[in-house]
Amino acid sequence: MCFQPDNEGTEKMPTETARQNAIATHILKDPFARKLGARFEAIRPGYSRVTLTVDQDMVNFHGMTHGGLIFALADMAFAAAGNSHGQTAVALNANMTFLKPSQPGDRLVAEAREIQAEGPTALYEITVREAASEMLLACKQATVFRKKEWFVAPTAENP
Repeated sequence: MCFQPDNEGTEKMPTETARQNAIATHILKDPFARKLGARFEAIRPGYSRVTLTVDQDMVNFHGMTHGGLIFALADMAFAAAGNSHGQTAVALNANMTFLKPSQPGDRLVAEAREIQAEGPTALYEITVREAASEMLLACKQATVFRKKEWFVAPTAENP
């Protein structure tokens, strides 16, 4: 997969592949995701998938997965997809609808997809599902603002 950095032979890879690996390496440094045990499974231009297994410390007083955790997981996928072009992107707006509860032991999968990108803004749809049943737990719609700065410079192939 393009998000797994390859330290050996990087100089032999096509420029765009090396660039995508550099973008993924930057995104994988997310300390908050690491602290929660989230795993970035896919990062490519305009898309990401992040997973997390809910443990007993991630529930609310009802014993259900805390809504803040579900929002945070969706936000990690959103941030990865929004920054997947190598240009610094920051959240402008995010709206989430919670549809079903989840429990400790559930493996959650957040997927973010770029829906529209024009000028300095881009719109994303993010879903959070329970992995085994594929039940939709939450939907999020979010917008990024793309700053005039790059953490991985564009190439001639991908300006």
